Parts: sequence; C-alpha cells; structure tokens
Amino acid sequence: MLKKLLNKYNGLPVQVRASLWFMICSFLQKGISFITTPIFTRLLNSAEYGAYGVYTSWDTILTVFITLQLSLGVYVQGLVKFEKDKNVFSSSLLGLTTTLSAFWFVVFGVFNSFFCGLFELNTLQLLSIPVDVWLVAVCTFWSTDQRVDYKYRKLVLVTVVSSILRPLAGIAAVIIFDDKVTARIISTIVVYAALYIVLFAIMMKKGKVFFHKKYWKYAIKFNLPLIPHYLSTSILNGADRIMIARMVGEREAGFYTLAYSISLIMSTLSTALLKTIEPWLFKNIRDKQLGKFSKVSEPSFIFVAVVNLFLIVLAPEIIRAFAPVEYLDAIWVIPPVSMSVFFTYMYTFYSVFEFYYEKTIYISVATVLGAVFNIATNYIFIGLFGYLAAGYTTLFCYIMFALMHYVFMTRILKKNLNGVKVYRLRNILIISISFMACGFALMATYPFMIVRYLIVLLLIAAAIVMRKRIIAYFKSLGSLKKEKSKETA
Repeated sequence: MLKKLLNKYNGLPVQVRASLWFMICSFLQKGISFITTPIFTRLLNSAEYGAYGVYTSWDTILTVFITLQLSLGVYVQGLVKFEKDKNVFSSSLLGLTTTLSAFWFVVFGVFNSFFCGLFELNTLQLLSIPVDVWLVAVCTFWSTDQRVDYKYRKLVLVTVVSSILRPLAGIAAVIIFDDKVTARIISTIVVYAALYIVLFAIMMKKGKVFFHKKYWKYAIKFNLPLIPHYLSTSILNGADRIMIARMVGEREAGFYTLAYSISLIMSTLSTALLKTIEPWLFKNIRDKQLGKFSKVSEPSFIFVAVVNLFLIVLAPEIIRAFAPVEYLDAIWVIPPVSMSVFFTYMYTFYSVFEFYYEKTIYISVATVLGAVFNIATNYIFIGLFGYLAAGYTTLFCYIMFALMHYVFMTRILKKNLNGVKVYRLRNILIISISFMACGFALMATYPFMIVRYLIVLLLIAAAIVMRKRIIAYFKSLGSLKKEKSKETA
C-alpha cells in the first residue's frame, strides 16, 4: 500500500505536489505555534503575555511603513512580468527593503525616547522591530521565489527548521532571562538571523544588483497606492490588543491575545481551502464560466461554518488546556472571533472579481472603512464593556467587509458581465444567519458541560451521516486542482 501511495504521489503533477507541501508548511508553522502556546502561557504571566501580544501588533502595523510590503503582491507580479530578469529584480527589491529597514532602524535609534513612549516599548524592543521586519521580508522574498518555481523541498526544510528552533529558543530564553518579553523577542530574531541571512546572501549572489533604478521606481510606484489597504489590514489584525492594553490593561490584552490566537487556528484550514479554490475562480471568471460558483461556494461555506462551530463548542476545554485558570474568562472572545474567520473566508469569493478586473480602489475603500470602523467601535465599546467587546467589534467589522465586497462585486458584474447572478444571496444569508445563531446558542451552553458534550456528539454523528457528501465535495476540490494543473501545463 505504501508503494502504491508513493507511486501515486510521484505521478502527480509538480504543481499539485508543490501545493500539497505548501499547505503542509502552513499547517506546520501554525501547528507548532499552537502546540507551544500552553508552555508560554505558563512561563509568562498574563501581563507579560499581553505585552508580547502588543509588541507583535506594533510589529505587524509598522511592517507596512518599514518595508512598504514589497515582498507581497508587487514582487509576485514582478517575478512574472520580469521573468527573464527575475534574479536582478529580486536582489534589487531586497536592496530596497534593506535600505528602508536600515533607515527606520536609524530613526528609531535617534528618536528612541519619542517612539518608546509612543509605542510603550523599551529601547531594545523598539530597535528589534526593523530587524525582525527585515528578516521576515527576506524569508518572504525567498519563499515566494521558491513557490513561483514550485521548488518546495528547500522551502519545507527551512520551514521545519525555523518552526522547531523558534519556540525552543523562545522557551530557553524566557526561562533564563528576567525580562521575559524582550527575551522572547530577541530569541526569535536570533533564529531568524541564523537562517534568513543565508537566504539573503543566496538571492543577492544570484542577482548581483543592490540598486536598480527601474525596479525600485516600479516597486514604489506600484505599492504606494496600496499602502492604505496594507496599513488598514495590519490595523485590523493588531489594533484590538494595543487598545485593550492601553484602555484596560496588559493582563486583559493577554487574555484577548490567547483567545484570538486560538480562534484563528481555523483560518489556516480556510486559507488552505482557498488556495485550491481561488485559482479555479480566476480561471472561470476569465472564461466567463460562472455557473458552478454557487455549487462550489455554498458547500465550502457550510464546511467552514461547521468546523468553526466545533471550535466554539470546545472553547472552555481548549482554554483550560492551553493556559492557567486565570485565562478562562477569554472563552467569551472565541465565538465572535471564530465567526469572523467565516466571514473573512466568505468575502474572498466576492473580492476575486475586484482583483481580476483590477478594481483595487474597491479593496482599499473596504479595508480603510473597516479599519476606521474597528478603531471607532473599539474605542466606544471597550470603554463601556471591557476587553470582551473587541471580539464583537471584530465580528461586525468582517460582516461589514463581506457586505461591502458583495456590493462591489455586484457593480463589477453589472459593468462587465451584464449583471449575471453568480451567487445565490438567499442561500448565503441562510447559511450565515444559521451559523451565527448556532454559534451564540453554543456559547450559551458554556456553563453546562453535559449539554455541550451532547452537542459535540450530535455534530460528530451528523458528520458521519453526511460523510459521503463530504467526501464527494473534497473529491470535487481535487478535480479543481487537476484543472489548475492542466491549465498550468
């Protein structure tokens, strides 16, 4: 049987094998982080855990200013557009990113008192941000280059080594040093530096060009209009923890950080699902074959909803397993944030039309409005109801995202495809409302363990009864991947 499986694997197109390993890498990174969470929640007290969460939030937000997110969309597009000169393009963008990171390191060093007060970080933590951001960008450049060429073996190796060394170094540093937050930050940078500086040297050796006027100008011109979108996305991902720390306290920020991290576990699954479906969506938009969109989207919406319901119903047990009893109050954050994962997944099915028809203004409008809405509602409701309110403002924000992208998609369809109805709105509303009703109903059972366990058994029984449909759906996803492989070939 093992030989047959190996033969089948070797017979797969390289695109499919690469997609499989890229998905495994994603799960590995999230999985090891998930497994080590109970260790860090016990080595750090809740205030220290919250302070580390605040640092990572500032790190995420400042990445936009420090690197202009040059390792994302513009780099992927440039690798295709400048394929014959891609090594020079890669090294020049690395050069630009290095220059920007060095500039901000100097700025933070010269004006450290101002920025330390602004971000509520110590000097070492502040100066760690541009270094950390640069190292992560180097890895992103390299891994993107590997993905484009389907070179998954080296990427898997680097991912495995990084995913194992980072938490091990973090645990050792937190045990040894008194300033546990800074120790965890520096340990991560040391691991990254040991691995990613080598990657930087490899890419620079291939391209041999640090400054290239044409490519620097192209990258800056392409990415500057997208800065509001990138910044708003970073704010959406990090503002909650910063505002909770300042308005309530770092201890409560620690509770929220844990609940938010657990809730986003399911985003790994939905992202992996999207990596299979999204190329198929683009292909069928191009070919104007939109009839199957509802048949693909609706079962996937139901699947993502059910998986998140499992997380919601088991939230008390997961929190107990991952943290001391003082974190138990965080269970009330998991349901709304888990629901937001569902709506994040959903709006991607609408935004593909904005990307395909290059209506990036719609994307920026939705993201900026979402970020402003999130900050405003956080300020109001965290002040009134405490840190738990941040979970609900996040949920409402992503519901608003989905609605805006649906409206924008409708406009694009009217202009480009004669107003064709791609998705069945009635069915989507039924799925969404039912999911939210079930989620809040399950949350109401948290004080009643026996009731929740009976519900878990019912969900498992339903999955067994529906197993043929579930298997058939995933087989259909396999056919989508084959279509993608044939298209690439």
